[in-house]
This record gives sequence, structure tokens and C-alpha cells, in this order.
Amino acid sequence: MKEKRNPASASSIATVERETGFGKDTLRVWERRYGFPRPARDSNDERIYPADQVERLRVIRRLIDGGFRPGNIVGEPLAQLRARLRALERPRSSRPEEPAEARELLALLKSHDVLALRQRLEQMLMRLGLGRFVLEVVAPLTVTVGEAWTQGRIEIFEEHLYTEQIQHLLRQAIGPVARAGQAPRVLLTTLRGEEHQLGLLMAHACLSIEGAHCISLGLQTPAAEIVRAVRAHGAHVVGLSFSSATQLRVASAALADLRGRLDPGIAVWAGGSMWQRVRRKVDGVTCIASLAGIPALVAEWRSVARMA
Repeated sequence: MKEKRNPASASSIATVERETGFGKDTLRVWERRYGFPRPARDSNDERIYPADQVERLRVIRRLIDGGFRPGNIVGEPLAQLRARLRALERPRSSRPEEPAEARELLALLKSHDVLALRQRLEQMLMRLGLGRFVLEVVAPLTVTVGEAWTQGRIEIFEEHLYTEQIQHLLRQAIGPVARAGQAPRVLLTTLRGEEHQLGLLMAHACLSIEGAHCISLGLQTPAAEIVRAVRAHGAHVVGLSFSSATQLRVASAALADLRGRLDPGIAVWAGGSMWQRVRRKVDGVTCIASLAGIPALVAEWRSVARMA
């Protein structure tokens, strides 16, 4: 029987998911497979996670982002995990220097001056335009922020602050360029377990600039509901975003399942840097490793559609 524990001394599964980036399904699978985490139960019999386990999960998150496989580290004690993390961070001096703009934005993020950070990002957007802003600022800066978090140079709440500011700015910028009724009609969402929305918004911006009509369902739409939405909206394409936190095997299996449910004439586009590491592609799915590939992809779709 699970131990009952005062909820004030532990975190709910939703809080752990938000603070570590590990989905609920992943936490439950690890609980069964590796015996960690080992949550207690609150008075409502819901999982709650002691602070020491949440800290351990944070370190595991950093190690996985640094290239470690979950099966090799999840069962290790916190001291050993921290030793691995120190070894991972040691070669930092050999890494290329961050661009001046990235250093400036990270400094603003660390200073917690939200207004100054927002104003600086807005200036960059106005100077570059939405397309270049996404490709030249948001995409590389998101990688930099992720690495800074992995290295312990910023806190989780600071990474959340950055994400919130970028998402707010992109939503505002997408509105004026969005075009209803234009082909292709692209249904945008993530699959179950993927809770990172920034990649989806960046793709939305790039697709809108190319004149595509985007219909966003938000996050974690079940495959059956995606199929229904495609039919309801007459979508030509299903666009899915995957963060680096997603396991390739899980993503590939979910994509294969969705591909099998959809009409063969519906294109499936899967985006995210994780696809740079994939050797074996999913049949019937176009993997996009970089946002810069979206214009060519849209042009190719339209060329095929004209000939059909």
C-alpha cells in the first residue's frame, strides 16, 4: 500500500510534469519499469512526489537533454546522477561562444526584468519580421535557453518565463499574417505526452507566412480526435511537433499509429530537432528537422496538388 503523506510536503504529478518536462505517462512507465519515482498518495489517492524525488527527476532531465538514455540513469541515486552532471558540464569552455544577442537576452531573463525582455524581443520582431525572427532569434535562442537550463545556469521558472514571453509574442504576431481558406489547410497539434507548445507555435508562424491555413488544436490531441478534426475541417495536412524530451521510439510508434488511421491522401508532417537523429523514417510521414524546410515543403505540396 502506498504511504499517505501530507500534500503540502510533496508535489502533484501535474506539478512534477510542469517542472521537469516529463509527461505523466513517462513517470508512470518509469515507476513500473525502474522502480523510480516512488510517489506516495494523498487523501484522494492521487500520486504525490516528495521533494527529493522531484530534485532527482530534475537532474535526470538535464542528463537526458545532455544525451543520456533513461534506461542507463533513472535507477541511479542522486549523488551519482549529480556526479554525471558535473562531468557533463565540465567541457563547457570548449563550446562555441554564444552570440551577443543571446547573452543579452539570457541576462535579461536572469535579471527577471520581464518588461525589458519583452521590449527587446518586440524590437527584434519589428526589425526582422516574423519569418526571420522565428528562424534567426527564437529557434536558436530556444536551444540556448535549453542548454543553459541543462547546465544549471538558469532555473526552471526562468525557462518557463522565457517560454511564456515567446509564446505570447508569437500568438500576437501570427494573427495579422494568418489567412483563412488558403491551401494547404494544416491541422496543428501534438500527440499524447508531448506538452511543449513552443515548437508548434513556431511552425504555425512559418506556415502562416507561406499562406497556409492553420487550424491549431493545442496540445496532446488523441489520435482518434485528430482523425475526426481532419474530416471536420477538410484538412490536407496534419502537422505535429515533437520536443527533444520525446523518446524517438515512442514518437515513431505514435506516428505510425496515426498514419494508419488517416486517409492516405492526408499528409503527415512531423517537426522538431529530434528528427535529425532518426535514421529510419516512418512510412508515409515527412520529418522536418528544421523550420527552414517549411517553405519548400509547402511549395512541394502545392505543386503536387496542382498536378492531381
